[in-house]
Amino acid sequence: MTDNENTANTDIGPDPTLLLVDDDAPFLRRLARAMETRGFIVDMSESVADGLAKVKNQPPAYAVVDLRLEDGNGLDVVSALHEKRPDAKVVVLTGYGNIATAVTAVKLGAIDYLSKPADADDVFNALLNTSNGKAPPPENPMSADRVRWEHIQRVYEACDRNVSETARRLNMHRRTLQRILAKRAPR
Repeated sequence: MTDNENTANTDIGPDPTLLLVDDDAPFLRRLARAMETRGFIVDMSESVADGLAKVKNQPPAYAVVDLRLEDGNGLDVVSALHEKRPDAKVVVLTGYGNIATAVTAVKLGAIDYLSKPADADDVFNALLNTSNGKAPPPENPMSADRVRWEHIQRVYEACDRNVSETARRLNMHRRTLQRILAKRAPR
């Protein structure tokens, strides 16, 4: 353990419980080991259902939740944890990052939103970040494709993730919208 990890343990607080929810098993195990070396008591879950059960039984002080899981949306776990334990610090991870889901995650109680691949240091720093400093502006502005994708995501979230209603509002064929939603965000 490095000096940084030893001093970081004191910043965790009296309750070092951490729930990790991700359906990528190798990533989940690596992150769990890294967080344990930093002083957390880690519990792992590979599904929304299991994550919700663990939150219901013993809500942790910290959580790292993947947005898209095989059995549903990780935001359901964020919402349930915030209801059970409003002081819990939650970081949302996703490979499908967009502004609409980031805003929704924060409204549901997340303190940060990180794009994958995020390393253990990024996650640890996000969990323990107490400063309200502003993030630096991006070096490269969004492409036109990215702006379009962001708009579609905002409308999709405004329609409570209802594909048919979103397609109607965007004047787009439902299957076309489904293909767009299934893809990763353009750069």
